[in-house]
Amino acid sequence: MAEIIREKQDMTHLVWGLDRRSSGTAGTFLKSYSELGGKKIYYKLSNYDPLRGVTGFECVNELVVCRLLNALGIEHLDYDLIHADIMLNGRREEVYMCASEDFKNRGESKIVLDLLYGSEHIDSETPLEFCLRMGWGVRIWEMLAVDYLILNRDRHGGNMEALRLRRRGSSYRLAPLFDHGLSLLFGCAEEALSDFDVLEDRAVQSFVGGRSAEENLALIPPDRMPVFSPLTEDDMAYVFNDLDGIISGPRQEKMREMIRRRLEHYEDLRDKAQR
Repeated sequence: MAEIIREKQDMTHLVWGLDRRSSGTAGTFLKSYSELGGKKIYYKLSNYDPLRGVTGFECVNELVVCRLLNALGIEHLDYDLIHADIMLNGRREEVYMCASEDFKNRGESKIVLDLLYGSEHIDSETPLEFCLRMGWGVRIWEMLAVDYLILNRDRHGGNMEALRLRRRGSSYRLAPLFDHGLSLLFGCAEEALSDFDVLEDRAVQSFVGGRSAEENLALIPPDRMPVFSPLTEDDMAYVFNDLDGIISGPRQEKMREMIRRRLEHYEDLRDKAQR
């Protein structure tokens, strides 16, 4: 996975609708699904405007983050980027969209984390305390670190899920990380790229943390802050491979700068916390 299908596909049969757990972030992000060979495939679009059609680069962000997490060795949902014709409101549109497979194993059911927390938390237990009690500490620390690296604005309680084996009653595992479209240079227009501060701590949604991606790092015990392998030039080449003609060269370079500088800053913060 994490591939680009450049040959345009006819996907006009898909029916698009709003996800029922849309986060409320500015914009409309349409989703669809199909059954292929007994597998359920989920699709989503970048920001949709009824007047201008599909705009934005959220689907490209999904692919870039997917490849980045491959390089860093972090468990996550795989996404492909597909060039396709689709139908929206009776109008044919040419887009790049994301596709992913269902990450549930056979016999598992899933539940969004905010609903699980609402039904299973104890007294005044916070979402973070709940996750730690469930034994998900390592995964949560990885998530908070990753969300800082990519400046993920949208880790609300519906963008985290738990999976349960039906035969084991209430035994849950945390689902792989998914839904990273609202990250990196999200919302930055082409003409504003040169002024975009890649280290700025912009407001985020975090179900287990607060509104600051950098301050959320302080929730991680100093001796538990994830250690990431340095990203080599080969790693960065892989992350941005074959994106020419899909996003501009200046946008790619700004995204590279953002990943490198935020990783360096994270490592500085980790070193200081451990002294």
